[in-house]
Amino acid sequence: MWIGTAAHAEVPVFTLEIRDHLFYPSLLVIPAGTKVKLIVLNRDTTPEEFESYELNREKVIMGGAKATIFIGPLAPGDYPFFGEFNPKTAQGLIRAED
Repeated sequence: MWIGTAAHAEVPVFTLEIRDHLFYPSLLVIPAGTKVKLIVLNRDTTPEEFESYELNREKVIMGGAKATIFIGPLAPGDYPFFGEFNPKTAQGLIRAED
């Protein structure tokens, strides 16, 4: 009989909100070298697309809905993201720090 004792590593969870076509917070600091779970809540009534070329991620979030996006592990640095449907206002930065 095998009894498992391995602990499951917790994935840190961070939350972004979209309100009035802006991301809150616009700067999100996460630990470098760690996979993280990003919850994006769209408080607007219109859809938005979370997009980042540097993170190689894009995800449409309908108005009033939420999305889960896993990112990392990332090297220390800055990773910009923006809202594809409102690129002039919906901008942000994920900073991975040691």
